[in-house]
Amino acid sequence: MTNIHPTAVIEAGAELGANVKIGPYCVVGPNAKLGDGVDLKSHVVVAGYTTIGAETAVFPFASLGHAPQDLKYAGEKSELIIGRRNNIREHVTMNPGTAGGGLKTVVGDNCLFMTASHVAHDCVIGNNVVMANNATLAGHVQVGDYCVLGGLSAVHQFVRIGAYAMIGGMSGVENDVIPFGLVKGERAHLAGLNYVGLERRGFSKDQIRALLKTFKAIFEENNNGTLAERTEKAAVIFSGDESAMRIIDFIRAREDRSVMQAKA
Repeated sequence: MTNIHPTAVIEAGAELGANVKIGPYCVVGPNAKLGDGVDLKSHVVVAGYTTIGAETAVFPFASLGHAPQDLKYAGEKSELIIGRRNNIREHVTMNPGTAGGGLKTVVGDNCLFMTASHVAHDCVIGNNVVMANNATLAGHVQVGDYCVLGGLSAVHQFVRIGAYAMIGGMSGVENDVIPFGLVKGERAHLAGLNYVGLERRGFSKDQIRALLKTFKAIFEENNNGTLAERTEKAAVIFSGDESAMRIIDFIRAREDRSVMQAKA
């Protein structure tokens, strides 16, 4: 049974699934869609064309779906699509897309957004992502599955972060981060592989050793040749290793993008 507190405002047109809970002083706009079992704790605002997947919990003072913080936004119809079983903590903000980015911001399943984290317009976030307190994404950022963004980190617009990467706290991320990478620093640099995260996710020692060899071949072995040349050499050596090829294919996919490098 849907449970709506008498102080909540549910505008006509909003779609509510089964067993939705809407706590005190929440506001749900006319174009919002809440899946089965969504729980808005209190003082939550869901605006615009926002869809929230089943069993997602949203904590007080979160703002989901209000207009993007982009001066180019001209009021076009755009969406914020949030997946299932997410945990969205206090003061989190998420904005919908813009015409310049496909009109959609998309969040996957089973993610944790800690207090005051921010997802800007046109971002695409995978599954099982963790954004710690005050971590922020600028517009058009892509974040792969199982990434962790440390507290007070900030990611520049259009940056790609590969799956299983770890962004250290208080890091400024200006360039693309390879899958499995560990980055840190005020102006972040590639510090190695996310060994702890890989072990926690069940990667074998053989897989991790192969990833380390790939990392060294591309980023550490005397830096002979360009990044593209070193990547192609690694592709020949590690062509049969699926995990290694994820790094290689990530670099190959966008040759117009700068990939974060290790410190010399």
